[in-house]
Amino acid sequence: MKKAIIIISIILVVAGATTWYFVSRNKDKTPVWKTAIIDTGNISVNVTATGSLNAVTTVQVGAQVSGIVSKLYVDFNSVVKKGQVIAKLDTTLLYSNMRDAAAAVQKARVLVELSKRQFIRADTLFQEKVAAKADYDLAYSNYKSAEADLLSKIAALDHEKTNLRYTTIKAPINGTVISRNVDVGQTVISSFNAPTLFTIANDLTQMQVLANVDEADIGQVKAGQETVFTVDAYPYEQFNGNVAQVRLQPVVVQNVNNYIVVINVANPDLKLLPGLTANITIKVLEHKHIIKVPVNAIHFMPQDDYLKTLKLSDSVKYNIQSMKVAGNEIPKPGDVCYVWINNGKELIPKQVTAGLFDGTFIEISGDIKKGEEIVTGIGNSSTPQPASTTANNPFMPKMPSRRGTR
Repeated sequence: MKKAIIIISIILVVAGATTWYFVSRNKDKTPVWKTAIIDTGNISVNVTATGSLNAVTTVQVGAQVSGIVSKLYVDFNSVVKKGQVIAKLDTTLLYSNMRDAAAAVQKARVLVELSKRQFIRADTLFQEKVAAKADYDLAYSNYKSAEADLLSKIAALDHEKTNLRYTTIKAPINGTVISRNVDVGQTVISSFNAPTLFTIANDLTQMQVLANVDEADIGQVKAGQETVFTVDAYPYEQFNGNVAQVRLQPVVVQNVNNYIVVINVANPDLKLLPGLTANITIKVLEHKHIIKVPVNAIHFMPQDDYLKTLKLSDSVKYNIQSMKVAGNEIPKPGDVCYVWINNGKELIPKQVTAGLFDGTFIEISGDIKKGEEIVTGIGNSSTPQPASTTANNPFMPKMPSRRGTR
């Protein structure tokens, strides 16, 4: 029994000593801070979108009459001038119709001459009171009807001549043929809708990107903003453009309202082709040569135990608590918050004003200087990291991918 009591006493002494050691060790241990070196740079708020490249003016050339394609004078990529003949339809039937209409006009002229002579004769007899008034009226009516019929036949002849002219397809604008939809011998049927024979792009040195921007971002996009974009055909090259127009008509894509943003693009070397898909970044706002820090810095707050060791006035402590930025919150430009500067001995709270946020870094201004160490969290290493390599807080909500940094 006495031996058991001795063993239990030894165990209790060892456990107590171990507990005292770890408690005293943790009590005296200084927290290790994750820090970043404050630096200057540029921050931009961007909107990203996708769209397709198109010529500024694209005309679909159709046929206004039905017929068989007899000749083609242009092909894909042909450069054409306005008024140039680009195709012809077979004219056999239309030429026959025109000759028939011409014969009808000739016949109508003969009837006019005949009815005119009959009217003159009836008028003479009526003046001499030999013919009745009814005979005079009938002759007059026949004469005027013949004249009207002649005008109708002339109009029909003009219609057939016009149809015959329409068998010659001419380019309506200067440009390049980017699509040919018919071959020689093919029959085109023109009814309610004119069939498209060719598509002609006016000037491929000036292009447009039609970008789809969702309704969450469209309020930030304005005419005149600069854009950059890439295309898969040239993955290592960037192209520049400017927002020309924000169209008001919404386009529903997967139950989300999108708006078409027209971006003008110069294409002097003709690298950009109609139909290419563009990945676009619209520069909404940019601040240059400002102080920026990782967004984790404005969310950091030391532990309560550490705060008690700092000699801060009650008003400062109150401000720190009241201006604390939650981990899922991003301050608006102009909001005031606190960041913590590590001077090598202790942390010093600094009141700053927030500015632009690009999804990773946030602009701040106040009593802070380039080169100071700003605390971004609690870590295992006290070695300060450059601001550009400081990792984001994994618990902070990510900003939508439409915003990025350039």
